[in-house]
Amino acid sequence: MWPPRNLAWGAPAFTCSTARISQPAPSARSRAGLRSPRGGNQRQPFPDPVSTTLRKLLGAVPPCSYSFAASEVLRRHDFTLHRATVRRWALRQGLAPIGPRKNPPRPVRRWQVQHIGQLWQYDASPHRWFPGQERQPSLLGLIDDHSRLISGACIYERENLPAHLDFLPAAFRQHGLPLALYVDYHSFFFTSQPDALTQLGSALRFYEVSLRYAPTPQAKGKIERSHDFWQKRLPPIFSAEQITTLPEANALLEKLRHHHNAKETHRELRSTPQAAWDLALKENRSVLRPSPNCPWWPYVWSLRSQAKVGLDQRVAVGSQRFHIERPCGTSVTRCLHPNGDASVLLLPPSHGKLPTLLLHLSHPK
Repeated sequence: MWPPRNLAWGAPAFTCSTARISQPAPSARSRAGLRSPRGGNQRQPFPDPVSTTLRKLLGAVPPCSYSFAASEVLRRHDFTLHRATVRRWALRQGLAPIGPRKNPPRPVRRWQVQHIGQLWQYDASPHRWFPGQERQPSLLGLIDDHSRLISGACIYERENLPAHLDFLPAAFRQHGLPLALYVDYHSFFFTSQPDALTQLGSALRFYEVSLRYAPTPQAKGKIERSHDFWQKRLPPIFSAEQITTLPEANALLEKLRHHHNAKETHRELRSTPQAAWDLALKENRSVLRPSPNCPWWPYVWSLRSQAKVGLDQRVAVGSQRFHIERPCGTSVTRCLHPNGDASVLLLPPSHGKLPTLLLHLSHPK
C-alpha cells in the first residue's frame, strides 16, 4: 500500500542532512611544523666489521647460533645486537639455516644452594670439538651451583687422572676452594670399598673438599646444560676461525668463558653469572676459601706411587733409574706431575710436616 504508514502525505520520503566530520586534534609535532616519519626502510646498515664477523660465523660449517653470533659481536666489537636482529639480518642475506622452528623457552626455576662455593658441579664431556676430525677430546667443566658462573673449562686430549690433576688446582687457584664437588660415580671419584678414597678423592680430602654423588645424569642438570652450551658453540667457531689444535682452542675457550660470565644474562637468574657471584660476595653469602700457600700443593696434585730404593741405591722413574742418597730398601713416594716433571719424596703428603724432596726431574720442553 502506498504511501507507507510511517510517512504522511506531503512529507518527503527521504531527508538529507549534512554532518560535520570531526578531525583529530593536531599533534604537538604537527603544531610545531614538523613532519611525522612516513615509514619506508628506516633500518641502518651494520658497520662493516660487524657484517664481516656475522658472515664468518653464520657461514661456518656448522653455523653459529644467532645468540652466539650476537654474543661474539659484543665481545669483539662492543656492538650490541639482539639475536632476533641477527636472525632477520641472516634471512635478508641468505645465511639463515633451514630447520624446524624451536618452541619458545618456558620459564623455569630450579633448585640451587644459597652460597657461592657451597657446591660446584663437575663433569667431563667427550665430543668432536674440531669439525672434520674423528677424535673426541674431553672438555672438563666446573660450574658454581648458586651463581651459574663457569669457574673452569678446558679441553684435554682424553679424560684421565693427570687431566683432572691439572685442571682442578688451576680452577682452585683462580676462584678458591669450594666445600664440595657434585660428581658422578666414575672410577676417578668413587670406589666400591667402604671408607676408601681414590687418588683424586684423597687429593681433594687433603684440602677439605668433599664429594657428593649424583644418582643420575639428569641430577647434574646445570653442568649437563653447560656441556650442551659448549657443544653448540665451540665446533662452529673453531670451524670459522680454523682452529684445530688444543692450545689454540683452550686460549679461545678461556676468552669465551670470561665473556659468558660477565656479559650474557642467564635466563633463570635474570642476571649475568658474574653479577650473581658479585652480589653473593656483597651480601656475605660465600663459603669459598682461598687456595692455601701449601708446600705440599704440587705433590698433592700429582700421580703418586710408592717405590723402593734398589740395591744399587736407584729408583725407577719412567724407563730409567736414578740414584738417590737413601739406604737400599727404603720406601719413597714417586710423583709424576701433570706437566711431565717427576719428583721423589721421602714421605707422602701429610699435614703438620714439610716435604723432603730427594729428586726432581724436569720434563724436556
